[in-house]
Amino acid sequence: MFKEINPNIKTGDISKDELLELIKQDKIDTLVLGFCDMQGRLMGKRITGDFILENDIDEGTHFCNYLLGTNFEMDTNDGFEYMNWDKGYGDYLASPDWDTLKIVPWFEKTAMVFCDVYTVDGSESIAIAPRTILKEQIKKAENYGLSPHLASELEFYLFNDSFENIDKNGYEHIEAAGHLNEDYNLLQGTKNEPIYQEIRSQMHHMGIVIESSKGEAYKGQHEINLKYAHALKAADQHLMFKHGMKEICIQNDKAVTFMAKPYAEWTGSSGHIHLSMMEKGTQSNAFYAGDNAENPMSDTMQHFLAGIVKYTKDFALMYAPYVNSYKRFAPNSWAPVSIAWSRDNRSAGYRVVGYGNALRFESRISGADMNPYLAYSALIGAGLYGIEHKIPLPAELKGNAYEQDSVDRIPSSLHEAILQWKNSDVVKEVLGEDVAQHYLHAAQSEQNDYDSFVTTWERSRYFEQS
Repeated sequence: MFKEINPNIKTGDISKDELLELIKQDKIDTLVLGFCDMQGRLMGKRITGDFILENDIDEGTHFCNYLLGTNFEMDTNDGFEYMNWDKGYGDYLASPDWDTLKIVPWFEKTAMVFCDVYTVDGSESIAIAPRTILKEQIKKAENYGLSPHLASELEFYLFNDSFENIDKNGYEHIEAAGHLNEDYNLLQGTKNEPIYQEIRSQMHHMGIVIESSKGEAYKGQHEINLKYAHALKAADQHLMFKHGMKEICIQNDKAVTFMAKPYAEWTGSSGHIHLSMMEKGTQSNAFYAGDNAENPMSDTMQHFLAGIVKYTKDFALMYAPYVNSYKRFAPNSWAPVSIAWSRDNRSAGYRVVGYGNALRFESRISGADMNPYLAYSALIGAGLYGIEHKIPLPAELKGNAYEQDSVDRIPSSLHEAILQWKNSDVVKEVLGEDVAQHYLHAAQSEQNDYDSFVTTWERSRYFEQS
C-alpha cells in the first residue's frame, strides 16, 4: 500500500525553527538523527517531539563509538585504534547539521537531520567519520578556489519479496523483479513502475532530485540518476536515497540490493560518479578552458584527472571496498577494468563528457556498494594532489579498452587493493595517517572474515573429488 502525501504538512527542507513549530502543532512527533557509518549505512536515534521541546538538541545525541569500527554484521573486530575494549568503547557525539533537516514523507509526522561526529564533549570532530573525511577534502578544494560538484548514478536489483524472506531462504534461488534484459526498454520500468513511481515521488517530496530512472542491463536491474550538487549535498542525497529506497521497499514487502555482484551471471551494479569543479562562489566551470581554447579541458581539469588516473589503484579501497566489489570488474561487462580516460567511451574507467560549462568526467570505477563520502573524498583528494604536483595527463585511450593489454588495470581483488593502499604514501598524505590506518584495518578485517569462511562452491568442488 503506497504512502499518500499529507497535503497539510510541509515537505522537503525545513529550518530548525519550523521543526519546533511543527512539533508544537503536533504535525511532527519524531526526529531521526542519523550519521553515516563506514559501510555507508545510516545509524542513529529517533528523538521524540516532547523531548525536543524540553531540551536543547543543538549539541545532538551520544552513541557508542564502536559504530565507526564494525563490519556489516556489527562485530567489534579487534585492532581499531579509535575504539576498543582498552578504551572502554566510550561515546561519540552525533551533532545535527541543521542545513540537512528534512521532512520524511514516507513516515507519519517524521523529520530527519544528518549529523557530524564529534568527541563526546563536542570540541573536536572525529577524523575517521566518513562525512568528516569528505568535508576535509572539500575544504582543501576551496583553498584552491574550487568547489566540487558531483552526481551519483546508482544501479540496483529489485525483488518482489521481503528482506526477511530472502534471509530466511539463505539468499538462495533469489529472483529479481524481471524476466528479460530490457536495458532502456520502457517496458522494463513499466513492470515495476508503481514502486519506482512511488520512490521518485517520495524523494521529490523530500527534496531529493531524481533526474531519471531506467531499465538496466540485466533482468530486474534498474538505474536511478540523482541531480548534481555540491559535493557534501550530493553525498548526503546519495545516502538518503539508498536508505529511503530500502525503507519504502520494506513498507511494500519488497527488497532492493545495491550489492556490486549478486550472482556470477548477473550484470554488476555500478555507482558511476560525475564530477566537475566550479570556481568557488561562481557557476563557472573550472574544468572548461573556454570557447577559443584548442583543448576544451583546462589545465586544472587535466591535472585533476591525471591525479585520479595515476592513483586509482592507491585509492581503490574507497571505490571498491569489499570482497564482492571486485567480482563486478570483468571484460566486456559494462564495468571497466582499465585505468584510462577517454572521451565518451564506456570501456574506459574515466569518461570525459559534456560541453562548455557542463564539461566533466564520469568515473565508472565505483560500484553501487560504495560509501559516497569515501568515494567522493578519494576522487577529490587524488585530483587535488594532481593539481598540486602538476601531474601531466596521459594520452587519451582510443578504441576498446578491454582489449588493450598495455593499459593499467584496476586491482583484481580486495587483497591487491589492500596492498596498494598499505604501501601508498599518497593515501597517507591526502587522507592523513589516522584515516589511512583505520580504513586499512577495516579492509583487512573484511578480507580476514571472508578468508576464514568455507563456501558452498568449495564443498561442491572438493568434497568428493579432493
